[in-house]
Amino acid sequence: MSHEYSDEEGILLVKLARDAVENFVKTGVKIDVPQDISMKLKEMSGVFVTLNSVNADGVSLRGCIGRPYPNQPLVEATVDSALDAAVNDPRFPPVTGKELDAILVDLSVLTPPKKIEYSNPEELLSLVKIGRDGLIVSKGKARGLLLPQVPVDWGWSVQEFLEHTCNKAWLPKDAWRDPDTEFMSFQAEIFGEESPGGNIIRNPKHPRC
Repeated sequence: MSHEYSDEEGILLVKLARDAVENFVKTGVKIDVPQDISMKLKEMSGVFVTLNSVNADGVSLRGCIGRPYPNQPLVEATVDSALDAAVNDPRFPPVTGKELDAILVDLSVLTPPKKIEYSNPEELLSLVKIGRDGLIVSKGKARGLLLPQVPVDWGWSVQEFLEHTCNKAWLPKDAWRDPDTEFMSFQAEIFGEESPGGNIIRNPKHPRC
């Protein structure tokens, strides 16, 4: 996909996410959303914030939550997602102050999800492209999402990507073959820190949810 956001806008968003996390962890106060920014960053957009912890064993996921749909201005969604990733991810305890110097911040700005149209589930194997698409699976009340960089990080095939997305929704891995299962796809621009609080680049190589 072409770049919708400049490097400067990506840097601003990642710094905003870090500031939101650090301020809330230290003070319990949610920062104000900046107003003196480009109108583009105030447009409605989905976003995910991923926190990784750097330790002696390498880099591991510490929290990841976002807003898949464009229901909030991007800067507001960034702040809210950053706070949720830090203190409301049910897989992890809340981030503590002593952890902040070892936390990496990544941010994925999403395109609006679109339903994948197909008549036979096997068509998904050719419609989904690794490295381009993120997926949202739904069946009944079950929902699951994986970002487009996840199958790249893990070296998955398209079928493995479909299976893991189903697992994320607590569905059987072969639920993608069920005609009642629906998929939506989206793309993302990713920005993140190379080191905790350090240089911010496109497409950093870290684990992601």
